[in-house]
Amino acid sequence: MTIAIIGGTGLSQINGLQISEKKQLSTPFGPPSADYLLGQLNGKDIIFLTRHGNPHIIPPHKINYCANIWGLKQLGVKNIIGVAAVGGITTAMHPGRIVIPEQIIDYSYGRQHSFFEDNLDQVVHIDFTNPYSEDLRNLLINAAQLANIDIYSGGVYGCTQGPRLETAAEILRMEQDGCDLVGMTGMPEAALAKELDIGYVACAVVANWAAGKSAGEITMSEIEQNLKAGMTDTALLLEKVLNNWI
Repeated sequence: MTIAIIGGTGLSQINGLQISEKKQLSTPFGPPSADYLLGQLNGKDIIFLTRHGNPHIIPPHKINYCANIWGLKQLGVKNIIGVAAVGGITTAMHPGRIVIPEQIIDYSYGRQHSFFEDNLDQVVHIDFTNPYSEDLRNLLINAAQLANIDIYSGGVYGCTQGPRLETAAEILRMEQDGCDLVGMTGMPEAALAKELDIGYVACAVVANWAAGKSAGEITMSEIEQNLKAGMTDTALLLEKVLNNWI
């Protein structure tokens, strides 16, 4: 097994995934969010994990990111596509669009952000200059072109704590910081993968305009409607990625 897909809000299952095994793992960091689903999609071996559990009941700040990533490493995963629903901040990040960001700013707190905390021989620092694998980013970008799917390549993902949505003032500050997207699960997932030498890329699906970027309140019905369209394209994108996976 070399590739895993972590599904976020709106992607609790993958149509066409032929599951051969459900694997429940215990880790030094506690239980992962759900069983790991081992199977094939378009003839390619993959592992699928639902980030928020199955059913979808684990809020972003309570996800056991360490256990999730550790378990994938134990299963032999070398590359991860992390799918997540996000809010759009800048004008190009309209609802329904798929974005492959290239940078991240972390505003979360109180989460276990590293495997390298206890019983160390020496302090460990990873180079996180480029948080996402450029090879995986290019793979998704090329697959989108082949599938004729409108994506945005680039941008900065801002990771907030959740589970509440942000205030308009917080979004304004994030925009001033350079963020194009806002989500709640991008960190520490990306950094933990980097610590274990696993390639990681974010596939962000814009579910709504962020606070203050549209008239009225953000509603769950709006989010669900936009996610439905965005996740349909995401499923096609993942199929094309696997078709071109070497």
